[in-house]
Amino acid sequence: MKKDAKIYVAGHNGLVGSAIWNNLKQRGYTNLVGRSHKELDLTDQYAVKQFFDQEQPDAVVLAAAFVGGIMANSLYRADFIMMNMKIQCNVISEAYAHNVKKLLFLGSTCIYPKNAPQPMKEDCLLTSELEYTNEEYAIAKIAGLKMCESYNLQYGTNYIAVMPTNLYGPNDNFHLENSHVMPAMMRKIYLSKLLHENDWDKITRDLNHRPVEGIDGNADRNEIIKLLAKYGIENNRVTLWGTGTPLREFLWSEDMADASVYILLNINFSDIIGIKKYSSTHYGVEADGKVDRNLSTGRGGALPQLGEIRNCHINVGTGKELTIKQLATLVAKTTKFEGEIIFDSSKPDGTMRKLIDVSKLHSLGWTHKVEIEDGVARLFEWYQNDVFAKPNEQSRF
Repeated sequence: MKKDAKIYVAGHNGLVGSAIWNNLKQRGYTNLVGRSHKELDLTDQYAVKQFFDQEQPDAVVLAAAFVGGIMANSLYRADFIMMNMKIQCNVISEAYAHNVKKLLFLGSTCIYPKNAPQPMKEDCLLTSELEYTNEEYAIAKIAGLKMCESYNLQYGTNYIAVMPTNLYGPNDNFHLENSHVMPAMMRKIYLSKLLHENDWDKITRDLNHRPVEGIDGNADRNEIIKLLAKYGIENNRVTLWGTGTPLREFLWSEDMADASVYILLNINFSDIIGIKKYSSTHYGVEADGKVDRNLSTGRGGALPQLGEIRNCHINVGTGKELTIKQLATLVAKTTKFEGEIIFDSSKPDGTMRKLIDVSKLHSLGWTHKVEIEDGVARLFEWYQNDVFAKPNEQSRF
C-alpha cells in the first residue's frame, strides 16, 4: 500500500484504534482519516454513507465497537448486539459500495465456544454454545467476520478479520461501570491504596477525571466512600468478581496495533486461504494476491472450485496465560498495594479459560513483543500520568 493511500481508522480515539493510528504514522502513512463519535455516529446509515461519499478512503480499519466487561454485557444485552451490528453493517457495506481496496475488521476471541478446546484454533468457531455473559457481543463479532468472509467469496473483495485476545494499554477504559478486567482491577486496587493512605487529593483528582455514577471528587467524602465500597473498593481491601481461577491471555494494545498494521499492509485474503498454490489465471487472482472482482460472479465466481472456505479470520495474541488471581497479585505488586484482595465467588467468572492458538499469525510472520509484567508496569505509568501528571508532563508511552 502506497504511503499516500487514504486510510480511514474507525474508532481512532479508542484503545486499539489510537494505537493503530500512531503505528501507521510511525510507518510514514500520513493521509489518515478519523472521526470522533460526536462527529460521526457509525450506527447512522445515512451519516456513514455521506462520510464515505466525501472521503472516498482507499482502506478502512474497523476498530470501532460498543464494548464493556461482564457487568456491562449483562446489563445492556440488546445494546451490545444492536449497536455493534449497525456499526459493522454500515461500515462494511459502504466500504464495498465505495470500492475500498482493503478492509481490516477487529473482532474478539469471545467469538469462540465457552468450552472450546484449548488453545482455541480458528477452526473451533461455531462448534458449540457461547459463553452466556457475552453472547450478544460475540454474535455481533461473528457476524462481522462472516460479512468479511462472505464479501470476499461473493465479490472478490480483500477484507480481513482479526480476533484479538484481551487487550490493555494506553487510552484504556478505566471507568468502573463498563471497563474490562485489567484497567478496572488496577483502578480499584490503587484507589484502595489511596484510601488507606488518606490521600484525598489524588482520590479527588481521580474521580474528577473519571466520575463514577455521576459522582466526582467534589462530593461528600462519606458519599465517596460508600460509592467506592459498592464497587468493592475499601480501605486497604479490594473485592473482585469471581473465584480468581479463570485463566486469561492479555496483549499490549500497541502490539495489537503493530500486528493489525502488519496484516493490513502485507497479508491478503488469498494468503489466508492458500489460493496462491493454485493457478492464478484459473482462479482469478491478480499479481498482488487480490481476487479479481471482475471474475467474481455469483458465489465467488472462481472460488467455488476450492471447496468450502470458512474460518478465514486470524487470532492475534501471545499464546500465554495467567489466572485472574495471578494478575491481581501482579497489579498489587506494581501499584505497591499491600492490602487484602478478596474474590467474591457469588459473582460470575465468565469463561474459565480463553487461550488462543496463534500459529496462523506466527506463520504469517508476526509475533508479540511486550510481556505481561512489562505491560502492567507501562499501563500503571500511563494511568498515573493520565490522571495525576501536571499539564506539561506527558507519559513516555
